Amino acid sequence: MAQNSHTVDYVDCACQLARSIRHFHPDAKICLLSNTDATESDLFDYHEIFAWPLSDNPYANDWQVFSSSPFRQTIKLEADMIIASEIDHWWTMLEHRDVVISTGARDFYGQKTPNRFYRKVFDANNLPDVYNAVTYWRLSETAQEFFRLVRKIFENWEQYRTLIKFPDEIPSTDLVYAMAAQIIGPERVTMPFASYPRIVHMKRGIIPLRLENWTQEITWESDPLRINTVAQWGAVHYHVKDWRYD
Repeated sequence: MAQNSHTVDYVDCACQLARSIRHFHPDAKICLLSNTDATESDLFDYHEIFAWPLSDNPYANDWQVFSSSPFRQTIKLEADMIIASEIDHWWTMLEHRDVVISTGARDFYGQKTPNRFYRKVFDANNLPDVYNAVTYWRLSETAQEFFRLVRKIFENWEQYRTLIKFPDEIPSTDLVYAMAAQIIGPERVTMPFASYPRIVHMKRGIIPLRLENWTQEITWESDPLRINTVAQWGAVHYHVKDWRYD
């Protein structure tokens, strides 16, 4: 999903993501969901435009991924990530479930981060520690129920925010996914015991770093991606939108 804003070209990020996927899996089937026709068409097997009117809150359009996907089984990836290794083994684990939202995050050393700087509202409300950056679903009643609920929470946020402590003024996708998971039942849509797919998250509050822009403080090299000489694997959420791996 890549909804361009006035400040970020998420489609460009999605193109970088697609190139990283094809580096390891040349035959992967990739769909871009965006709000623009302008893209490198040869990178994508499908290019869908949002079918419903867009909300002013870009997060609130996320529910459209379910109806827009041309696949019977889908792994949704946030645009500002790259794939740093083979990931086809994800399917082996995920295909036995109707919905799986990734839980937890890793630092670039591959260790699950204990930092809760960005997760205070999750902890205060005992919500599942989900990261929508990697979300799997198969066509099923469970997936349909989940994304209907995601849409409902976004569109009725003033009502749902009264149910939790310290609510955000504008809900993030992670928070809405967590609330939907809690309502449906976390055991139906998460696998917190699994070591993958768990993203590397490069935000300062998780690593941690002194600077917001990690590329100005630590070294990195490409092919394969290494951060501070540590080889990366799986999905890396680089966060700094103008960082280009290639």
